Amino acid sequence: MTTLVIGARGAVGRHVVDGLLAAGTPVRASVRDLAKADFAPGVDVVQADLTQPDTLPAALDGVDQVFLYAEPSGAADFGKAALVAGVRRLVLLSSGSVLVPWATANPITVEHRTTEELLAGSGPELVPIRPLVLANNARNWASSIRSERVVRLVHPGSVSAPIHERDIAEVALAALSGADPREVSALLTGAEPLTLRDQVRLIAAAVGEPIAVEEIDETRAREMFGVGEPGTVEAILDFVRRGTGEGGWFRTGTAERVLGRSPVPFAAWARDHVAEFR
Repeated sequence: MTTLVIGARGAVGRHVVDGLLAAGTPVRASVRDLAKADFAPGVDVVQADLTQPDTLPAALDGVDQVFLYAEPSGAADFGKAALVAGVRRLVLLSSGSVLVPWATANPITVEHRTTEELLAGSGPELVPIRPLVLANNARNWASSIRSERVVRLVHPGSVSAPIHERDIAEVALAALSGADPREVSALLTGAEPLTLRDQVRLIAAAVGEPIAVEEIDETRAREMFGVGEPGTVEAILDFVRRGTGEGGWFRTGTAERVLGRSPVPFAAWARDHVAEFR
């Protein structure tokens, strides 16, 4: 049976598609714009959108499992369509914030928890994947690194354990292969506790040039994040702020247990993405 990957052009979705192909699993990639589809031979490509229910039956026809990103809009209709189509399992890229007690009310957590709840009652088995901090977040620094060789950070000593998108995809592939949901849905992190300053240092090593860190206060950070929703901005600041205190960061062994190896280190992530910072 076919596995449908929704969000197949995303950072994690692309690795899921590649992993399914490598395993010889029939894979269908869903995109909103067929003109932007650029997948390897052997991938069945369909045009679909979770917010447009009429596009779902064709995309789900003959599909046994689905990998998708958390998005509350359209989740209820998608769950119904998946049930009608006979889909057996939904593997959802959610967020580890739903497992963090102090983050229960922030908008990021609410969005992911709402999506989980909408899909959990739809019929197919739901298996959430819950990474806490994505290494990919560092791509937000790319513009200032390229233009000025500087990164402006609030609380640069804040610690987290960012995880490579490739590792997230491999955990998702394990879930699609029937791994224990209690294992794959646990809080997912990288192996290394790193400060934000450490991450900049490792990117600089990959680039081969020094990158300065300019510390800013929260007022300036709010101005820089001004295009975002205020609640989301405050949620991000709260998370970063908590990373400065003892026990404020999270590091779990979920990736090791599921993958049977240590997560990819952040230095390797920086080398994988070095072209974006040059």
